[in-house]
Amino acid sequence: MTPAYLYAAARTPFGKLGGALSEVRPDDLAAAALTGLLAKVPRFDPSDVGEVVWGNANGAGEENRNVGRMAVLLAGLPVSIPATTVNRLCGSSLDAAMIGSRTIETGDAEIVLTGGVESMTRAPWVLPKPSRAYPAGDLSAVSTTLGWRLVNKRMPSEWTVSLGECNEQLQEKFGISRERQDQFAARSHRLADAAWSDGFYDDLVVAVPGAELSRDETIRPGSTPETLATLKPAFRPGGTITAGNASSLNDGASAVLLGSEAAATTIGSEPLARIAGRGAFALEPQLFGFAPVEAANAALRRAGIDWDDVGAVELNEAFAVQSLACLDAWGIDPEIVNARGGAIAIGHPLGASGGRILGTLVKRLITERQRWGVAAICIGVGQALAVVVENLDSEGARA
Repeated sequence: MTPAYLYAAARTPFGKLGGALSEVRPDDLAAAALTGLLAKVPRFDPSDVGEVVWGNANGAGEENRNVGRMAVLLAGLPVSIPATTVNRLCGSSLDAAMIGSRTIETGDAEIVLTGGVESMTRAPWVLPKPSRAYPAGDLSAVSTTLGWRLVNKRMPSEWTVSLGECNEQLQEKFGISRERQDQFAARSHRLADAAWSDGFYDDLVVAVPGAELSRDETIRPGSTPETLATLKPAFRPGGTITAGNASSLNDGASAVLLGSEAAATTIGSEPLARIAGRGAFALEPQLFGFAPVEAANAALRRAGIDWDDVGAVELNEAFAVQSLACLDAWGIDPEIVNARGGAIAIGHPLGASGGRILGTLVKRLITERQRWGVAAICIGVGQALAVVVENLDSEGARA
């Protein structure tokens, strides 16, 4: 098998629902991420791309079903480049990178562009199609922004509760207090703000044409456990989950350039990291927030390492409670997790988040001089994905 390597990563700033990116179509967001990524490898001729694999969770509107192909065309890439779109909900762009890495490993392509996009602002409402023309009753429009829609009645009701209720159940199962959740959320905002102030994201984040947004829009630098403690529960009376300790609804896109080792000559730069292990896991839909535990464990086994070797973790913060449940189960030092902020502060545009955490992880490994890292993400309806990467600029790499 030919190893797969990460050569470059980029993303747009993440906008808030109805915010600075709300007038930008998702296919244009995707094209902006692609264009920004390719600008990082100016000697590379895009006609050498063998495949584009793109993630998207909704796809019910302006994505035109295959937003990956739309992004290729709108970015002005050669029409000869094939593209597909994958949907594994919140894990879509990490899934795209996993698929892209397998494509390289099997020799089906030397260079693969991957990424993902979501405009949760512009996700349309949908109407169920009536069984006959002009039905006598009313029809309700259903939002495609987030969560279940047009649910099959055969689905057990315990599976189809809201994402927030799922995580209240996790809180009960693991006894994770509101205080811990608010502390974790405040840390996410503090670290994200510091990372932007320190310039960490300057070369990872690319501009969106026509939009005046240069920084993630949902970071609240003044957040403290005390201010977050004043927020009301969002899903249950007397519950622990609030708008402050959960990720928000967002717009944005991410992109990752993968290739074989031999592709370095074509790309015109050296690879940054090796895709060393992949993992997927599934369990009961209502426990989806805990699924990253075994997905990451599987990825580590396939990489031939264990948690003691890991120096950096990027875990998508869908909710503080599920993030804490995963960290407790792994038994790792929480300080190595999301050290530049997480989705609670940065935002979670579903199909783009996997590419964001992967690109952030690789940069962290380089700047923090760590060899091994894990990117993991929970996925609604009871799934999770994880990827282990090896920093090539570290002692023992390529050994």
